[in-house]
Amino acid sequence: MIIKLTPEIIISAYREGVFPMGEHKDSKRIIWMSPAKRGIIPLSNFHISKSLRRIILQERYQIKINTSFSFVMANCANRKETWINSEIFDCYKKLFDKGFCHSVEVWDEQELVGGVYGIALKRVFFGESMFSKKSNTSKIALAYLVARLRYGGFSLFDVQFLTEHLRSLGAIEIIKPSYLDLLRNALKGDANFLLLPDRVAPQKICI
Repeated sequence: MIIKLTPEIIISAYREGVFPMGEHKDSKRIIWMSPAKRGIIPLSNFHISKSLRRIILQERYQIKINTSFSFVMANCANRKETWINSEIFDCYKKLFDKGFCHSVEVWDEQELVGGVYGIALKRVFFGESMFSKKSNTSKIALAYLVARLRYGGFSLFDVQFLTEHLRSLGAIEIIKPSYLDLLRNALKGDANFLLLPDRVAPQKICI
């Protein structure tokens, strides 16, 4: 039986620790994932290197929130291998329209050069994907995202899978039962992704 992907089904799945991925870009098949080990970034343990700190303090890029969600997602999907198929793209755009999805964008004048997007649900942020067109711009987006999550009262930043790139920024891997405990707790109470203005002061990021 094929279940049609809808925003409502996606939100229900996230509440249970399950998330969808397309089999590949040109396939309509959706795979539901519930990994035995989950990647998270503890919000009190985000690592910023000295070089990244300097770039952030120089404010050479402009940071915007939710102004070009579709373009962020399209850039995340613009790679040889991707799980973002047309069904995923359409559903997450609908989730954005409903206020669940958000993007943090890094701009160089009129050019979108980096970004990250994900779903905010109660006190959980589910990071979906990020991209960079210039050195460090995905890291900059992630740093501004972490600052926003901390300020807005979030308690869990789910990054799904642990990669070496994310590990260098403070991500860790935990077993599924531990993750589900954190998830259940984070689904209690509320947080506010939009509590900060679009421009977050650099000192709020350099933690």
